[in-house]
Amino acid sequence: MKTFFKCLTVGVLSMMLFAAPGFASDTVKVANAGALSGDLAPYGISALRGVEMAVEDINEQGGILGKNVELMLGDDVCKPEVAVNVATKLVSDGVQMVVGHVRSGAIISAKKIYKDANIILISGSATNDDLTLTGDHPNFFRTISNDGAQAKLMTAFAKNDLKVKKVALIHDKGDYGKGQMELAKAEFEKMGDVEIVLFEGVTTGAVDYTAIVQKIKRSDAELVMWGGYHSDASKIIQLLKKKRVETLFMGADGIYGDNLPNLAGEFAEGVYATGPNDTSSNPMHQALTKEHQEKYGEDPGTFFFTGYTCMQSLAAAAEKAGSVEYDAMRAAMFEITVDSPMGPIGFDEKGDIVGAGFSVYRVTDGKYQQVN
Repeated sequence: MKTFFKCLTVGVLSMMLFAAPGFASDTVKVANAGALSGDLAPYGISALRGVEMAVEDINEQGGILGKNVELMLGDDVCKPEVAVNVATKLVSDGVQMVVGHVRSGAIISAKKIYKDANIILISGSATNDDLTLTGDHPNFFRTISNDGAQAKLMTAFAKNDLKVKKVALIHDKGDYGKGQMELAKAEFEKMGDVEIVLFEGVTTGAVDYTAIVQKIKRSDAELVMWGGYHSDASKIIQLLKKKRVETLFMGADGIYGDNLPNLAGEFAEGVYATGPNDTSSNPMHQALTKEHQEKYGEDPGTFFFTGYTCMQSLAAAAEKAGSVEYDAMRAAMFEITVDSPMGPIGFDEKGDIVGAGFSVYRVTDGKYQQVN
């Protein structure tokens, strides 16, 4: 998406978009919940398109258990507190399973509502470790690896490939961003030979990042590792380049995709990020890419394929269970193998994806290219 929307701050404007009430009894009610407006809308819309196209394919093949899938939409406008309202409304409207939310913080805020309602929740973008590894969210699954896996990859690449000795860890203070940099900090400390010269949070959405850029400059960091999303990262990257601060920049999947290069322009050249493995050689990936291009006039966004795989997984679990009832579906989620555009995938006992991981990418000529 090349058009960005600012987060809505007025209460009445933060209401959700939903399909019309009064669903027929012969449908399976599935919701896509996430950021459909706000700074993170490009991520949410890419995931939604994946879900929508999967629903179209599933319905063309006879639906789930012989019933058409009715897709409900919930917009949390990139705010965890609004995610609670979204979840409450979806449950009230009789949703039976949910794909979303985009942000880990949104899921953490809304998790109790879905859990108490015995609803399976699956995300293609929320990577916070606690969502699966603590065991506190038995109804949660994801089609993307967790932050711990990213932290190991990022820190190993920084040491072994970039060969840096001094690193500044900067984050946006959120559950995703701060948690990610805390994991990276722990990995660097295990290594012992990479010095963390700065560990600090910034206020997301700030107009001026001069203060943190000056701190980075004084720290003599050879690499800035960022925990957060593209909107803040693009501003910091541009300011680092304009102030001629000689340092590399690396983030995780929160800055992966076209969004950061589109915002930062020429200043994005050389930026590193981790993102889902490149599966472009997969025939289903290729077919869906072509379909997306024909339908939307552009390549799929960051979380299109993980979103598509989320919907596939829910359908496969329901068919295996022979029911959309929670206990039966949850048990089936651990048993299914899904032939997805990401390759064959399944889920471990914690709800994390099996069969997928992360790679390192670098912006070259305005596009992320895989380097590891």
